[in-house]
Amino acid sequence: MKAQALRADVLAGVTTSFALVPECIAFALVAHLNPLMGLYGAFIICTLTALFGGRPGMISGAAGSMAVVIVALVVQHGVQYLLATVVMGGLLMIAFGLLRLGKLVRMVPHPVMLGFVNGLAIVIALAQLEHFKRDEGWLSGTPLYVMIGLVALTMAIVYLMPRLTRAVPPALVAILGVGLAVNLLGLPTRTLGDMAHIAGGLPALALPQVPWNLDTLGIIAPYAVLMAMVGLLETLLTLNLTDEITESRGYPDRECVALGAANVVSGMFGGMGGCAMIGQTAINLSSGGRGRLSGVVAGVMILMFVLLLSPLIERIPLAALVGVMFVVAQQTFAWASLRVLNKVPLNDVLMIIAVTVITVFTDLAAAVMCGIVIAALNFAWQHARELYADQHLEPDGSKLYRVHGTLFFASVTPFLNRFDIANDPVHVTLDCRHLNFVDYSAIAALKTLRERYDKAGKHLRVLHLSDRCKQLLKRAGVHPG
Repeated sequence: MKAQALRADVLAGVTTSFALVPECIAFALVAHLNPLMGLYGAFIICTLTALFGGRPGMISGAAGSMAVVIVALVVQHGVQYLLATVVMGGLLMIAFGLLRLGKLVRMVPHPVMLGFVNGLAIVIALAQLEHFKRDEGWLSGTPLYVMIGLVALTMAIVYLMPRLTRAVPPALVAILGVGLAVNLLGLPTRTLGDMAHIAGGLPALALPQVPWNLDTLGIIAPYAVLMAMVGLLETLLTLNLTDEITESRGYPDRECVALGAANVVSGMFGGMGGCAMIGQTAINLSSGGRGRLSGVVAGVMILMFVLLLSPLIERIPLAALVGVMFVVAQQTFAWASLRVLNKVPLNDVLMIIAVTVITVFTDLAAAVMCGIVIAALNFAWQHARELYADQHLEPDGSKLYRVHGTLFFASVTPFLNRFDIANDPVHVTLDCRHLNFVDYSAIAALKTLRERYDKAGKHLRVLHLSDRCKQLLKRAGVHPG
């Protein structure tokens, strides 16, 4: 069984490496960088996170979300400032993990996760359309028909291969089979070599050549914070998704530390920054990669492509890689989310759609943050509506209010509106046995209520406060009374 697992990891790693190369090259070009920087970053980050990270089977590399973040920095200040930013961003990731903040990913609601997955699937598919262009124009005629045919052939192999055998990853068979057919038949189609030449040497240690002073810190710090935030967010969400697919548990804090250390090393060796890549992770998992070896093999193979195998790798047709990524997009999209649209609350439906659309048109970080804000506002609104009060007159002529629910910023107004101060008797009792005080707004609401009764010449007595509520009131200098 162990030998089978090792074999599966090796084959999955090789398959994933083929899918990593064009993505890393494309992202490097988007960021106005030498393609080798993307490949070096992918080799270092993929290998180190696989060895030391908290989620075996997950693939990290030079991701597109990170490339988009640093375009302006590269254009304005140059490559050396980028490398310094990658190092600083890595240090922030390490600090995030050491502070054990990875658990914050639990704050992401399930509808946001569905929107994130659906948005990324659409982004992956749309990114492949760029390969149907040449010189800023769409392909036409024979080149277009050949491209479409090869993409369709690749997808057919990936879908049909598992019906014949599962001994070899179908994506690997598709890439090698279509590549062999193109070269034997001499079909006119674009290859990986048309994107960039990837031959190179070993990455060399070289500290970023920037003046280490406050001016430099002022330039790189905002980009480093944004890079760390985007990278951590995408990594933690991908980790959650991998946990669901593999039905196992990863360690987010350990993954954050490993990712940060990998980015520091990448920046010091001339590589791009990176994070988890959901498309390549999906390829690795669907190809049978479950252990650390699959990520290590993927990373080392990228280095082998650069050092030894570039003449062969550059002959792989882009159509084969595009076909594989289309399959990844189709398998990544949470189709089940469409079937439950009429079965879940409307606010959850809107959240899924909003996060999906924002992911496609802006970026992942903005989409997830917006989703969390929408979820938090909805949660606050629902809890505020659940606050209610029972009231009745006591035998001694006083009035008792028994309030149920949670008192916080959103429920302050409903809380105060429950009291009929003008018509209440002189003595009023507030029973807080079933009322939970959450924030300073709750304390201020109680203080306001007491002041209103005092102004009306009436006395408010508060009973059955929990120890936590008493402590909150004591800190704020409010006597329960």
